[in-house]
Amino acid sequence: MSKDPQSKIKQLARQIKSNPGDSFSKFALALEFRKQGKFKNARILFEDILKHDPDYVGVYYHLGKLYEMHDRLQDARDMYKKGIPKAEQQQKKRTKSELQEALQNVKIEMDS
Repeated sequence: MSKDPQSKIKQLARQIKSNPGDSFSKFALALEFRKQGKFKNARILFEDILKHDPDYVGVYYHLGKLYEMHDRLQDARDMYKKGIPKAEQQQKKRTKSELQEALQNVKIEMDS
């Protein structure tokens, strides 16, 4: 892929258009949008992945972080809580631990 972020976005968008169920490309595009500060676009894609592919475990952490950025702490907490058992089911220890840490941090933030 090219280094130009716009061409990267266009290439990922083309891949998704030709294969709308491609969660990996949607996830990559959402991360690219987030990198560019297009948080609404990223959130829409993350939420779409969650709706159509709830076993795509990486989405729980990143969507939760987006919610946190926009002071949606309750939503972030819920996202992490939902992701932990998914990560455990899939034996993704690192993801599970990241979700647990994020959950602890958001709980602390909510209590302060």
